[in-house]
Amino acid sequence: MNESILPVTPGLLAILSGVETGIEPFKQEIFLLEIIVAGTTFCNEIESVENAIVPEKVLTMKREPNNQYDKHAIAIYCDSIRIGFVPAEMNLVCSRLMDAGKLFFCRVVSKDWKGNWLRIKANIYMVE
Repeated sequence: MNESILPVTPGLLAILSGVETGIEPFKQEIFLLEIIVAGTTFCNEIESVENAIVPEKVLTMKREPNNQYDKHAIAIYCDSIRIGFVPAEMNLVCSRLMDAGKLFFCRVVSKDWKGNWLRIKANIYMVE
């Protein structure tokens, strides 16, 4: 009789032995920064995506190393729409880590309209 807490399966043995399975155990989110998303006024689709931007919504972050204004630019996406960027004065370390293969994402904290500007507060996390 097997009295182990977890049943020993071929998949579990593969993970424990370091075989690439596509499953990444023991991931954790490491909180790094609180930001105000920059450049939302330049997003032509901000009003159409605004209803999807709710607290706890996960936003995708993508490096834009060829950005003509900032070689450390990190774009922030809600679904498939680029809504803005990590502020330039805060993106250096994250951009270097992203270039080294680290994964990052944002989680919405709050949003509010200030005239025609959608102010989005978000937290940046690194996945380790």
